[in-house]
Amino acid sequence: MRAWILIAVGVLLAAAGVLWTLQGLGAVGGSVMSGDTTWAVIGPIVVIVALALVFIGVRGLRGSSKASGE
Repeated sequence: MRAWILIAVGVLLAAAGVLWTLQGLGAVGGSVMSGDTTWAVIGPIVVIVALALVFIGVRGLRGSSKASGE
């Protein structure tokens, strides 16, 4: 169950990170964050953290299936 939560949180964080990156680069408008290079830096960092969470979650799923003998 914990692995699925990590994967879900990772996917949501990755989506937010991509959006923040695009807003920081000015590709998505309509926000205070649009055109602010700070978000063009924070976004990719968030995406990297999110991918790490997804990776840990997937490893947890594989580990639990090996432990249960599936």
